[in-house]
Amino acid sequence: MSAPADIDVRPVTESEYPEWLRAVHAGFLREPVVSEAELEARRIQFEPGRFVGAFEGDRCVATFRSFAQEVTAVGGALVPADAITAVTVSAPHRRRGLLTRMMNQDLAAAKDRGDVVATLIAAEYRIYGRYGFGPATSAAEWTVDVQRTGLDGRGPRLEGGSRIELVGPDEVRKLGPELHDRMRRATPGAVSRGDWWWRTATGAVRVDPKWTEPFFAVYRAGDGAVEGLLMYEVDDKWGDAKQPLNTASVRSLLTTTPAAERALWHYLCSIDWVTRVRSGARAPDDLLPHLLPDPRAAAITTQADWMWVRILDVVRALEARTYEGEGALVLEVVDGSGLAGGRYRLEASPAGASCTTTAADADLTLDIGELAALWLGDESAVRLAALGRVREERAGAGRVADALLRMSRRPWCPDMF
Repeated sequence: MSAPADIDVRPVTESEYPEWLRAVHAGFLREPVVSEAELEARRIQFEPGRFVGAFEGDRCVATFRSFAQEVTAVGGALVPADAITAVTVSAPHRRRGLLTRMMNQDLAAAKDRGDVVATLIAAEYRIYGRYGFGPATSAAEWTVDVQRTGLDGRGPRLEGGSRIELVGPDEVRKLGPELHDRMRRATPGAVSRGDWWWRTATGAVRVDPKWTEPFFAVYRAGDGAVEGLLMYEVDDKWGDAKQPLNTASVRSLLTTTPAAERALWHYLCSIDWVTRVRSGARAPDDLLPHLLPDPRAAAITTQADWMWVRILDVVRALEARTYEGEGALVLEVVDGSGLAGGRYRLEASPAGASCTTTAADADLTLDIGELAALWLGDESAVRLAALGRVREERAGAGRVADALLRMSRRPWCPDMF
């Protein structure tokens, strides 16, 4: 069903921003009012042209926002991206084409700007495939039974002069951005964090009335270099016999070395009164379980798709990443929106890659969304072929694609946006 003519899809003006934000609240089933404190805190995010609303008269009935982002490709290149968030359509206005209008306008603008990909975190699985997005990273959450770990309750063994320090939010805002920049350049799928992220994560800006300040722990190597940052909160739960049953929940854990990762997980599991640790969203092949003497102490609570990617420029996307193997592949990329479809020849080796349009016979035919699922190295072309989502035009082409595209470690996006 198409949107009626009296619904106007347009960029939001600054004066319309409070109404747009109210509609975001309503769309995510939060109380459909906006406090003056939240409005004042969020106004810094407002960027003309990147906030879009569907208006029925003066009332906003659908919302859409995008912002500039960088995504780390395999090998560490930072790829310009169009990050999409705050997507809502009010219940009485669903199935009228409002999301399609907003999405198509945004993706066309992103391609014109020169963005290589678009990204989003999908609240529902079935929505975004029709716009060319594919699930490119996954995330898992573990719950650790501390008493089963087999760890020494006296705390982590720190060697070579390394140490863990509890710090305040001001220190986090000084140390965190540089640490995160080093981490994301080594993590395919990681995304950039602006000043807004650090200010809200440390309480300098508070948009959630239920926000509570977490604990902040920093890991320093023997030379004083910061190699890890942990943000966590602890609940207050006691058993019937005055037995502490507290859970430590990770809000964010960033590390640049295995030593820092091991030390910070062991630190969490050694805090007095903490009997469970919830890891927060981690890479699906995270080291956590095997950093414990008994890996079975860490049980997966949740595992699902996480960041979705929409490729807007096939050539730049495939040339931006690195390849561990050597070979050539001709891809027939189908894009119903007409933004990035075509036939491309990829020639890749550890020394570099080139991707060009070609008239040669295709080895694989796939939708643009399936290419996105393969781009960061997490998905298998052979697996997608078995599912009927990729078609081999040449026998064995799926194995060639996997040898080129798959990586030894899985990509990970640590952020919700």
